Amino acid sequence: MFTQRADGLRLLTVHAHPDDESSKGAATLARYAEEGVDVLVATCTGGERGSVLNPALDRPEVLADIARIRREEMAAAREILGVRQRFLGFVDSGMPGPDEPLPEGCFAAQPVEAAAAPLVALIREFRPHVVITYDETGGYPHPDHVMTHRITVEAFEAAADPRRHPEAGEPWQAAKLYYHLALSRAWFQTLHDAMTDRGVPSDMGELLAGWPDTPPALATTTRIACAEKFAVRDAAMLAHATQVAPGVAFMAHPRDIEREVWPTEDYHLARSLVPAAGGAGGAGEVEDDLFVGLRAGAGAGAGAGVGAGVGAEVGAG
Repeated sequence: MFTQRADGLRLLTVHAHPDDESSKGAATLARYAEEGVDVLVATCTGGERGSVLNPALDRPEVLADIARIRREEMAAAREILGVRQRFLGFVDSGMPGPDEPLPEGCFAAQPVEAAAAPLVALIREFRPHVVITYDETGGYPHPDHVMTHRITVEAFEAAADPRRHPEAGEPWQAAKLYYHLALSRAWFQTLHDAMTDRGVPSDMGELLAGWPDTPPALATTTRIACAEKFAVRDAAMLAHATQVAPGVAFMAHPRDIEREVWPTEDYHLARSLVPAAGGAGGAGEVEDDLFVGLRAGAGAGAGAGVGAGVGAEVGAG
């Protein structure tokens, strides 16, 4: 149990593995944390079946102790971002091939309602106003990412229903649900073009050449200006040393160019129980704040617990 801060807004972001919070939306988290928003990362699995992607650490003793190491990396990244974090306790599903079954007992093999139960309890404990996760594709087709989407949508609804999971605490209705639009084709194309125009070598061309030229499935409803936190994001990513190597892949492009041409992290508003600029029920304008509709009078709202009781305690410790 943790003690809820005395007042203010709360943001919960739900991710599949340690490192996902740093590669998707980390600058947003750091910005809001610095502003005084209470930010909590829920990590569904321990990343136990993840590969070691940094050649400098691809050693037998690291692989043998990967579960402990990835938890330590998560703790370091959390400190850098200035957020809180909770593991939900599921086992990484790995990335089975097309004809391979999921490992027995893994996260993605669980029934959705049962797997959502720990997240329902966490939502009722933390009482977030805003929840962020992946869309139904998972952002990419890793079974744990798809499952993270499924249990977050399930828990967003179930946490507000007193008839469901009555053992998990008092009902709480989060006001808004967002999906990440991180690492989109438009983002890669914009950076690739900007680098090419400036005579900077880009490794993104090969990736873009193989990317289907189809319109994005989800509209961008929300752009969070957070370029000043890109350095914090990068430090958090590098804290996941088994997953990220300095100067390679996402760490390769010049940050000054990124700040110039894409200074935001972007989201799709999937559900909203309060008036909002775009997305679910909005007028189509692009938001610049995840808490649109919540900052003025956060104690008001319809439904079980929407924005209510902002200052109450959830436990000691």
